Amino acid sequence: MLRAHETAAELRAHTETIAHEFFVGFEAVDRLDRPAVSIFGSARVREGSFAYDEARECGRLFAQAGWAVVTGGGPGVMEAANRGCREAGGLSVGFNIELPHEQGLNPYVELGLTFHHFYARKTMFVKAAEGFVVFPGGFGTADELFESLTLIQTGKVLHFPVILFGSSYWSPLLDWIRDSALPEGTVSADDLDLLTVTDDTEFAVRCVLERYEERGLESPHEPRKADAQ
Repeated sequence: MLRAHETAAELRAHTETIAHEFFVGFEAVDRLDRPAVSIFGSARVREGSFAYDEARECGRLFAQAGWAVVTGGGPGVMEAANRGCREAGGLSVGFNIELPHEQGLNPYVELGLTFHHFYARKTMFVKAAEGFVVFPGGFGTADELFESLTLIQTGKVLHFPVILFGSSYWSPLLDWIRDSALPEGTVSADDLDLLTVTDDTEFAVRCVLERYEERGLESPHEPRKADAQ
């Protein structure tokens, strides 16, 4: 049903802008000439904090391994991961979102794109990714985390690794899953295996790289990039 203030022509035009945003995003993902990892985390942390400095190191290690680093393109953890990647000579990608209260693309993004719609932007994070590394963050980070888990759980994307970085930050969430959700039957024991928790950047990177290689050996003729359906 159309809203009273929206005509059919306006609705069609709005739909076309959304479709165009997906098209431009898919084009950007297709320009990636190497495997990529999506790194998430708070926009509010600053250089010198645990999350910023570790995300920067994580970006550097992925770049040294020949991978692209994809973030939301903004400040905080996103800036740090892009920065580490760029400093190591890697391909630094930012899929930004147009918001009234946050900055635009950080200065370390080489391939950048700004979206108007969250759902188009989040699709690109998944479509580009061979793995997710999730640093401490707020509502937006949690949204990206649980969307990725839902897509994997329901078989809508390839089963790629999801790394939670910062054990003290994420432990309460895992405790809730184990102590509340699991006994209630709202998740299964297998669902817990979708998550890996660490405080070690080298281990986080190794988990993603090794799973990528394993998947290539399992299905050498299949597309190796996660593909949202």
